[in-house]
Amino acid sequence: MAEYKCFGCNKVVAETYLRKKVRCPYCGSKMIYKPRSVITNYKAR
Repeated sequence: MAEYKCFGCNKVVAETYLRKKVRCPYCGSKMIYKPRSVITNYKAR
């Protein structure tokens, strides 16, 4: 299950809620993003 966060209040918004509306249920912001996972850097040989 993907995790989405509100850009305004930085709270986690459930994916099931986003199917109905594209607003944060906490602050009403329309800007919601999916945080990136940890990036691992490798050195080229």
